[in-house]
Amino acid sequence: MSELFSLRDVRIAYGKTEIVHGVDIDIAPGEFCALLGLNGSGKTTILHGCCGFLPIQGSFTVADTDCRSLNEKKRARLVSFIPQVCSLQGGRTALEVVLMGFNSQLGLLESPSAEHKRAALEAMRRLNCAEFAEKDFGALSQGQRQIVILARCIVQDSPVMLMDEPDSALDFSNRHMLMKHIQNIISDNKCALMCIHSPELALEYCDRILLMKDGKIVSDIDVHAASLSEINEKMSLIYDNINVTECTDTKGNVHRIVLAL
Repeated sequence: MSELFSLRDVRIAYGKTEIVHGVDIDIAPGEFCALLGLNGSGKTTILHGCCGFLPIQGSFTVADTDCRSLNEKKRARLVSFIPQVCSLQGGRTALEVVLMGFNSQLGLLESPSAEHKRAALEAMRRLNCAEFAEKDFGALSQGQRQIVILARCIVQDSPVMLMDEPDSALDFSNRHMLMKHIQNIISDNKCALMCIHSPELALEYCDRILLMKDGKIVSDIDVHAASLSEINEKMSLIYDNINVTECTDTKGNVHRIVLAL
């Protein structure tokens, strides 16, 4: 299966300081990938480069389209983004924020239609946040805002979803709910790349884990095929004293958990 999202020899710098050094990443349609690494390893920098916030050297394609020279509107048709902390302020309802996902599909002076509003409300219902629809976005908790931004990504309907620790402001239950929803959103014509700090969540919900250190991808893990020994060996490239083991829940499902970091 050919890749949907592809980076080739990507280098990204802040000013004269190169942070990402020759990174290659391929993600196939239907794949949910985690980007795991310590603070400062370059994870967020990769996402910011792909979103056009930083200049990117090398090749960046989505569905064989070169994304580096695209304007913001054209890029938004291919790539959606959930930041770690949403910068949107109040003064607009949560529904209006979700409707912003249609901006890339609208003309210069065109406003969302009644059909767009119905689709936005349906996306919010899928994420159990329709009760926020008429509330001021600024009055929501950071966790509630992240769920609303995910609903915006649903209506944006881009083939690639990029996420920078979207779970960081969520409590235990909502964190797992978010990951399950992302799994369900990804289909045969979509894929996702998420920066995350939890090896357990990555092992539980993602298809593949990319391990990053000092601006480079140092290894990757096929979550469905890798043995425990392989997982521990590769995780040890970026974490000291990690111990991933398995446990079985009351329904007989096997889960991989981290005992020590």
